Amino acid sequence: MAMKHWPESVWNAKLLLGTANAGDLTLSGTKPRWARIRKISMVVAALSCGGCTIMPTSGPQSMDIRMSQAGEPESLPYALVKLSPEVVRVLGQFTPRLSSAFANRTPPKAFRFGIGDTVSVTIFEAAAGGLFIPVEAGVRPGNFVTIPNQAVDNNGNISVPYAGAIRAKDKTPVEVQQAIVAALSNRAIEPQAVVSLVDQRTSLISVLGDVRSAGRFPASASGERVLDVITRAGGPSTQGYDTWVTLERAGHRASVPFGALVYEPSNNIFVLPNDTIYLYSQPQTFVAFGAAGTQGQYKFDAWRISFAEAVGKHGGLSDSLADPASVFLYRGETREVAERLGVDCSKFQGPIIPIIYNVNFRDPSGYFLAQTFDIRNKDVIYTSNSASVETTKFLNFLRTIMATANDPIIYATNAYALKAAIRGVAPTTIINPPTPVNP
Repeated sequence: MAMKHWPESVWNAKLLLGTANAGDLTLSGTKPRWARIRKISMVVAALSCGGCTIMPTSGPQSMDIRMSQAGEPESLPYALVKLSPEVVRVLGQFTPRLSSAFANRTPPKAFRFGIGDTVSVTIFEAAAGGLFIPVEAGVRPGNFVTIPNQAVDNNGNISVPYAGAIRAKDKTPVEVQQAIVAALSNRAIEPQAVVSLVDQRTSLISVLGDVRSAGRFPASASGERVLDVITRAGGPSTQGYDTWVTLERAGHRASVPFGALVYEPSNNIFVLPNDTIYLYSQPQTFVAFGAAGTQGQYKFDAWRISFAEAVGKHGGLSDSLADPASVFLYRGETREVAERLGVDCSKFQGPIIPIIYNVNFRDPSGYFLAQTFDIRNKDVIYTSNSASVETTKFLNFLRTIMATANDPIIYATNAYALKAAIRGVAPTTIINPPTPVNP
């Protein structure tokens, strides 16, 4: 193999050995050459450090993550954030909530008509002989007339005889009554009007998805919250912890787990007319890699779990492999959150910043931080191997290479000794090959 293609670890070995051959790691003669032994020890150390890059592993080493892939411009840049109480506090402020996603959380003040609503209008006069009540109607039980029900037209108006077009869109029933009375005051005898809603077609709330009775429901003038409207639709049709609730209002949309509405009352905000609520089932999952108890994808089986619960859920850390100080969580955060965490966002493009959170489980307080750090859907947890594991792998790799070259010599020597013993020659020690040590 050409020298320019040799790994950096081999170059380090040649520099340490000086003029000696890089592969000449055997000693000859009866007297130990301590200088050469010292050089060889240094070579082994250099090779074991560089050998981590050629040994099989389940992911990057902790040192690689902390170096932020310096010198590799083709790699995706990321930010490394050490878990601390301040980090947990900042992330808690930016947890997805309906209460923070929608500024208008107050109930509607009063019902207002919209295009398509069916309206009933009744007009009263103080005495017979007026505009609507004839003179011979004095024996009637009441001096009033009811206009046939009509829908608010596309122009937002209703039609009242002798009053013309009356604006009804975006008006309350009281405001429409006042407009009718003002239009008839010069023609009828002390007119009074009663305007009521017959069929509500515009101030509706849509509830669809995984509910028992999806549909469109009239908005209540007294105000209803998200859970109240979901109850009117029959409630969720599946288990709550796998259910997500999406609220869409005026082109803006936000989603939270159903449990967030139940256990965090601030999320249970008031709904407004024309809101759309969508319930869907999507199990929340996270992925575990590295020196964990087991690797794979895991469901939350709850509406929310902590970092500590997630580590326990995938079997904890492997006692023989894991570095407790090198447990990482991969997540994309918004630029605003990253800036609040102290990340320099100038080298990142786009609204989402790749961030790797690091928790140190060698520190006893790390478990308290992990209990307050919430896992989010699709997070990735990676546990790095301990440095001693990689060194052991490489030393066994070297042992295998040396045994491959040494075993034929040992077997030939033993065969020669056995042949001499059969001939009755003085006993010769039979050399047994060493037993490989498994990591």
